[in-house]
Amino acid sequence: MRTETIDNHLRVIINPGEYYASSVPVTISTLLGSCVSACLFDPVNKVMGMNHFMLSYKRYSLDMPMTHTEAGRYGVNSMELLINEMLKLGAEKRYLKAKAFGGGTIFDRDSETSNFKCVGEVNSRFIREFLGFERIPLMAENLGGKEGRVIHFSYGDFAVYVRRIKDADKTKCLAARDRNCWLHAIEQQKQAGVINDVELWD
Repeated sequence: MRTETIDNHLRVIINPGEYYASSVPVTISTLLGSCVSACLFDPVNKVMGMNHFMLSYKRYSLDMPMTHTEAGRYGVNSMELLINEMLKLGAEKRYLKAKAFGGGTIFDRDSETSNFKCVGEVNSRFIREFLGFERIPLMAENLGGKEGRVIHFSYGDFAVYVRRIKDADKTKCLAARDRNCWLHAIEQQKQAGVINDVELWD
């Protein structure tokens, strides 16, 4: 996470696995590939927050809710951390609303394995199911597709500004970043004894 100030206005840039909440004017930004960001806001108490999460374990049953599986672990943790942080700042869960972004398929088809192809789809499915389960209205979404996104979440009107990444070289760099983040997360899970064996890439 890093911050910058332009004309006395604070901008916070979050990375994969991070989240940020605020009750004062700020813009929260991030760069998304296959990951998803949930932009939550309480328009009554003027609190906002955004996360950037990866779902790093693919095994799940198609007829089972995502929130009840290993695939939803990191997503669930990220959402709970963000919501709890917003509640500490004065938000009330009954007023929470959401916008969701990301979940793209940005990997070269030739290098994808059957396990990795559905990452963006899994992330998109998870956030919709989680918000529905928690009864948090999803006011807007921009999920899926084959491009990365830069998003900026603005305090005040709680608007989200989206810029699609169409540059091939930038998309490759984004795909490499996502892949490295996943490999790191998987290694951490193995060391913690959470998973014993998982293969996402050839």
